[in-house]
Amino acid sequence: MSSSPFQRKTENALEENHTSSASHDSQPDISESHVNDQDAEISSPSEPTPLEPNTTTAIQEKSEPQVHQDDHPEYPHGLPLATITVAVAVSVFLVALDNTIIATAIPRITDHFHKLDDVGWYASSYLLTTCSVQLLFGKLYTHFNIKVVYLSAIALFELGSLICGAAPTSNALILGRAIAGLGSAGVFNGGVIIISRTVPLVRRPIYVGIVGSMYGIASVAGPLMGGAFTDHLSWRWCFYINLPIGSITFAGIVLFLKTPEKERASTALKARILQLDPLGTVIFLPAIICLLIALQWGGTKYPWSDGRVIVLLVVFAVLISVFIIVQIYNKDNATVPPRIISQRSMAFGSWYIFSLSSAFFIALYYLPIWFQAIKGASAVHSGIMNLPLLLGVVFMAMIAGFAITLMGYYTPFILMSTVVAALGMGLLSTLKPESGHPMWIGYECLFGLGIGAGLMQTVLIAQTVLDIDDTPTGTAALIFFQTLGGAIMISVAQNVFQNRLIANLKAVFPGLDPSSLLGNTGATNLQDVVPPEYLTQVLVAYNKALSSTFYVGAAMASLSVFGSLGIEWKSVKGQNDHMVAV
Repeated sequence: MSSSPFQRKTENALEENHTSSASHDSQPDISESHVNDQDAEISSPSEPTPLEPNTTTAIQEKSEPQVHQDDHPEYPHGLPLATITVAVAVSVFLVALDNTIIATAIPRITDHFHKLDDVGWYASSYLLTTCSVQLLFGKLYTHFNIKVVYLSAIALFELGSLICGAAPTSNALILGRAIAGLGSAGVFNGGVIIISRTVPLVRRPIYVGIVGSMYGIASVAGPLMGGAFTDHLSWRWCFYINLPIGSITFAGIVLFLKTPEKERASTALKARILQLDPLGTVIFLPAIICLLIALQWGGTKYPWSDGRVIVLLVVFAVLISVFIIVQIYNKDNATVPPRIISQRSMAFGSWYIFSLSSAFFIALYYLPIWFQAIKGASAVHSGIMNLPLLLGVVFMAMIAGFAITLMGYYTPFILMSTVVAALGMGLLSTLKPESGHPMWIGYECLFGLGIGAGLMQTVLIAQTVLDIDDTPTGTAALIFFQTLGGAIMISVAQNVFQNRLIANLKAVFPGLDPSSLLGNTGATNLQDVVPPEYLTQVLVAYNKALSSTFYVGAAMASLSVFGSLGIEWKSVKGQNDHMVAV
């Protein structure tokens, strides 16, 4: 029987293989048995032969994208991984400390500068610049050397801290906070990105939990350190302390973080700059600044009907509309590519983290004022009284990290955080001057558990549902909405607090001049400028104003439910982890 053309071609190919094998003994990868197996499989097409395990593996390797060992090193382990993790944790500690250490010092700072109406700016100036450049840092980490960008961000943060420590005026302090905020955007964002490049996805929740717990530890240590510095040294040491801590991160990153730059080096500098979406950035920065200044001025420095406030809001609306159009037009080269932010979990996760972080920052900044103004606590004591909240954050962040590693899903903890945080913040708004220790300790603890369950775990969304190339931008987008929530709602909370305080005090003192009172007193010595017989009424007025401020936080925590319900149930265990180690 004559053979088919297919069989003749196969036999010729096999003869060539045998000839090649005989003439090239130095190539051991083509064995005789392997050729015979191929011959048997091809000569009997009607009787399929089961594939050998090695053959199956080979087919799978061809069908799935693989990370080539030559181009991409394995994940670090041992001393390098430990050192990088410690350095990242210290950097997060650094940023978190700057957020919390000032909280207990703010009352004394307002006393020093006699600028109670600047309280909102001490927080907002920092958060304003942080969220303004957060997205830009996401692009920088995508297109430039991670190590260089990260260390530059730390240097910028340290410079801002130095200016704050030496500030001669309240305005200089606000400027220093703004500069520190610029660096903070790159420090926190970069820390999360470095973790995503050095730890496999399935183990990443533990490391995110560690980083989150460092944020909580700094939140615990910050108020205590701030109170100790304020009471025994000077509030300026709240900023000077950042300088030696930053050197630890510098050393660890410089020595152990390795960044392959083969692909980036082949791209011209001009092309990489264009990939940063300079047009979008130029439009976005003034838009955010206009919004936050309008929120800071409206209803406090100027009435909402004032032309300056209206113009700022109109300019914001116009610029943000143009920014959205630019993003749609630029597509993949946009600051935030539409395909990333429109992904279901990313869209709902952005709203969730915006809302929950708003509640957290409000509690972080206004609880110390309640302790010092209403309870008469010192700066150190108010830091101790804030421990239940911050310990709850630390404890739950660690528990959530380990649990997610075991079960694979972060969504249950995000859902839980919405309910628990909203309940805790709502209870905090019911505090009164006569509220005892069991009440405010329990309320703080409950709110802290809610925040710890979900706030830090949100960054896992970008690392689970997005491709490796989109992870820096997606992570930056989530952190942007986190800082934006704090920046906007701190301004809103300051507005509510000031307006309610003025209204309440006017009810007690009809002839009161609010501008002179708020411009020449601090948060803790307000009661010193009124007659003793009105002290109780002043405390009640102050407490009502703070309760109204906590209402804002409770509302935002409740609104986070619209985000948590839309987040997909994706397991960190079921993803193809092609993350490239740094």
